[in-house]
Amino acid sequence: MSNSTASLRRKIDGAGDLQSVVRTMKALAASNIGQYEQSVRSLADYFSSIEAGLGVCFRKLGASEKRTESKRYDSSLEISAVVFGSDQGLVGSFNDNIADYAIKTLADLPGTHRVWAVGERVYAHLEDAGVPLSGLFAVPNSVRSITPLIAQILVDSESQRTSAAMLMTDREKSAELHLFYNRPTSGAVYEPLHKRLLPLDLNWQRELASRSWPTKILPEVMGGTIETVRSLISEYLFVALFRACAESLASENASRLAAMQRADKNIDELLEELGGTFHRLRQSGIDEELFDVISGFEALGVKEK
Repeated sequence: MSNSTASLRRKIDGAGDLQSVVRTMKALAASNIGQYEQSVRSLADYFSSIEAGLGVCFRKLGASEKRTESKRYDSSLEISAVVFGSDQGLVGSFNDNIADYAIKTLADLPGTHRVWAVGERVYAHLEDAGVPLSGLFAVPNSVRSITPLIAQILVDSESQRTSAAMLMTDREKSAELHLFYNRPTSGAVYEPLHKRLLPLDLNWQRELASRSWPTKILPEVMGGTIETVRSLISEYLFVALFRACAESLASENASRLAAMQRADKNIDELLEELGGTFHRLRQSGIDEELFDVISGFEALGVKEK
């Protein structure tokens, strides 16, 4: 009995230690989700200011009247893409979903592809699928680490180009920049998302140009309009990439939180089962010892008689 109960006790202690680790990871994931969601919300006002400034510049450039949407059938078109994944495990199908979604979407886009992966695990998925990869970035582990990552992505992908190139719609001269990431929807649920950042969407430009200014003081573009547009679009790209990274990190932690919740539930069930087995085995051992004592007492009584 001692060997069996000792083995069960070791299993119960091991499961309890593992549950402590799981619950710590649950708390950490929940805390991370909060900070990443807060960082996304804090960008709303700043992004609104960028859109207001771009709307003024587009009105001055006449973007809503003189430009037409480009057709994307040129095999020489350059397609740049950034795919956000994870470096760590315990996230379920997080990397599989976004990698498969990116692969399928890129296969429908004509031209030459250049893809940057954020996270070793999604990089491995894309590499196995034969996607032409141009670089690998480490996944940031905090909100403060997102800004250096976005700056590096913008430099390495050559996204910060002149505003004239950004605004061109000639398919022989323009390039495209796409984002792929998981966006949280509700609770631990997330969905893969695809956004084209460059060239700027024509309908979006028209919508910005048609917005009325929120105050009675009419805005004025100081300096050259092209230089102002260049600066505003650089900020627009930064905010879009920052938001994509933060939402991807929130989705990753939501997926990890769901996995830890399932693990915690499974450990609870295992502890209940092991505890029941341990108590039954211990009670059985106690009953055997009592029977041995009673049998010995009766045997001594018979011998004395």
